[in-house]
Amino acid sequence: MEGHLVITEDEYLYYVDRALDGMAAIVAELGDEKANIRPLPGANSPYALLTHCLGVTSYWAGTLVSGREVARDRDAEFVSSGPVGPLLEKVREVRAKLADDVRAAVPADPLRGTPPDGFLGPDDVQTQGSALLHVYEELAQHHGQMEVLRDAIHAGAAA
Repeated sequence: MEGHLVITEDEYLYYVDRALDGMAAIVAELGDEKANIRPLPGANSPYALLTHCLGVTSYWAGTLVSGREVARDRDAEFVSSGPVGPLLEKVREVRAKLADDVRAAVPADPLRGTPPDGFLGPDDVQTQGSALLHVYEELAQHHGQMEVLRDAIHAGAAA
């Protein structure tokens, strides 16, 4: 099946949405104060982690798959903080654009740009399909990480 995804676009979006929905629900549940807590030394806050995931999604799908210019400050994502309402609205915006990007993707076609070295993606991402797989990889792993952060915050850990 050279050049074809092994799942449909809707199936891909289902799994991506599950991860995004899970992270958004955690941030919403924690609220403005707790979503910005870094519960363990060296850990990110749930707010910062979700901000990072939105940056990953916007850049890898928007720029590298769709060719849309997306300004991204990866380092700033990890130190971001703020109220959860606007962040949750950004989740909705990014999800809508991602759906368009996925439906316009040609999985076997080359990327529409070269990721900067500092973005720390996989070493051998060369196609639009592999960029979309990286988006899912990031969302799935960070969703699990955020569940641990939430549990630590609820347990009262604070760095």
